[in-house]
Amino acid sequence: MAFTFKKQIFGFMDLLRFKKLVPNRRKMLAEGSAQPLPKSYAVNETARILHPGYQKATLAHIEQNTADTKTYTFEAERPFYFRAGQYVTLGCEVDGSVVSRPYAISSAPKAALERRVSLTVKKCGFFSGYLFDRAKAGDVFTLGDPSGEFCYEPVKDAKHIVAIAGGSGITPFYSMAQAIADGTIDCKLTIFYGADREEEVIFHQELDALAAGSDKIEVVYVLSEEQEAGYEHGFIGEQLLRKYVSGDFTAMLCGSDPMYAYLDKQLAPFALPPRRIKKEANCVGTRDVPPASYTLTVHVGFDTFAVPADARETILVAMERAGLRVPAKCRAGGCGFCHSKLVSGKFSLAGADKRRLADAKFGYLHPCCSYPDSDMELIVPKA
Repeated sequence: MAFTFKKQIFGFMDLLRFKKLVPNRRKMLAEGSAQPLPKSYAVNETARILHPGYQKATLAHIEQNTADTKTYTFEAERPFYFRAGQYVTLGCEVDGSVVSRPYAISSAPKAALERRVSLTVKKCGFFSGYLFDRAKAGDVFTLGDPSGEFCYEPVKDAKHIVAIAGGSGITPFYSMAQAIADGTIDCKLTIFYGADREEEVIFHQELDALAAGSDKIEVVYVLSEEQEAGYEHGFIGEQLLRKYVSGDFTAMLCGSDPMYAYLDKQLAPFALPPRRIKKEANCVGTRDVPPASYTLTVHVGFDTFAVPADARETILVAMERAGLRVPAKCRAGGCGFCHSKLVSGKFSLAGADKRRLADAKFGYLHPCCSYPDSDMELIVPKA
């Protein structure tokens, strides 16, 4: 049926009001106060407290946890707020290059309100090795805003969190356990903590103390290469989960990618909806391809740099090795913080393509998870 437009008797009033818009606006501007607008509002001050952005942090204390793991406690310039399970980027200049890496926060959220934050780091990789071998109390680092969504969400998560940690993957769950113990989070937490040997278990005494003082926290230790009293033996799978867990729950996984692939099969019989299975993203590392050298033409603001790149390392690593100060946060392709424009060249992605459809269509990439396959030219935002 064709649409028939009916003229309304009051339609001309809309035209009259429209014609008066500009004169009315000019009148309001003329009658307005000549006083300048405030430079800061209460909401801005609150935002600066909750999200201070990059700030300086002084390394106050180092504690050896295991043979290859240490906890670094920092004093930040300002208090800040984070949610248990989030990470921060920690950075400094190392041998002429500005380097940063994301680390899950192991301290309680309440401690950050007093400017203290702890990061538990396993010695693996360039920057972690620097921290382990060369960092000392009194050193000053750059601390980024807390980020990440690996957190308990009361609206969509079950009231029972089943946390599965492998090795140093216990870090965010230790923060969650502290938040439950001090009342910041209201949920039940069952931690399955897997390690090869007893000597590799991190925060054993601390976790036991938290579990003993709360009816909401339970820790199940699992060793794959040893059989010891007080530990389960083998791998964390369906049978072990059913031994300790019943009813509805949200599974949160923090460990290696092979661990995730194994647990996908073990969790399948529980028929959890996808939103009830959360995995902490892992940083992108080197790729196993024949060595090849390329040149990156990098535009940062009004400056242009020629950067040597290795096909085995990400574009982000190449820029950092060249001493460029470029944005970096999750280093897993998920947060979009390093979002850059590709002008020319070819590249490969690590894992799944986490870009928005518009990014792929209009030629944007995430240098943190992209490997060069030719000479490239790109435009990178300032850090």
